[in-house]
Amino acid sequence: MKIKSIAVAAAIAGAALSASTFGAFADEISTYTSGGYAIGGTDPVAYFTENKPVQGKAEFTAQYDGVTWKFSSAENRDKFVADPVKFAPQYGGWCAVGASFGSKLETKPELWDIVDGKLYLNAHDGAVKRMQSRTIETITNADANWVDIRDVPADKL
Repeated sequence: MKIKSIAVAAAIAGAALSASTFGAFADEISTYTSGGYAIGGTDPVAYFTENKPVQGKAEFTAQYDGVTWKFSSAENRDKFVADPVKFAPQYGGWCAVGASFGSKLETKPELWDIVDGKLYLNAHDGAVKRMQSRTIETITNADANWVDIRDVPADKL
C-alpha cells in the first residue's frame, strides 16, 4: 500500500469524527484485537515511520482505548503514547471498507493505506481495490456508520 493525500471534500470534513469524540473507554469490541493485542500486535507507528507494517515486541507495549498495543521500539511506543489519535488506525483497526457497509471485519496488517495522515486497514484485496477506487465515498460512509457500529460486537452486525 502507499501513503495518499487527497483533498478532502467538505462532505468528509462534515462527516468525519475524531477519535477523541469517542472517548477513552473502549475495549475489544471497538478495537480490533488478535492474539490479545490491538491490530494483532502490529506497530501502528511503523506505518508512518517505515512505510510498512512491522510486528511489535512484547517489551514495548502501551494501553490505549482499553486494549494493549505493541511497538517495535521504545521510540515508537513513546510517539504513540504522546499522540495515540495520530497513529491509531481508523475504526479501531477494523476494515475501513467493512465499516463503510456497517460491518466489522478482521483486518490484515499488510492491507493498508494512509489517507490525509490517517491509517486505514482492510480485510482483503477486494476491500483494498474499493478503498483505492472510491476513497472519499468509503471514508465518508465509514465515518457515518462508525458512530452506530463502534460499540456493537462484530458478530452482532
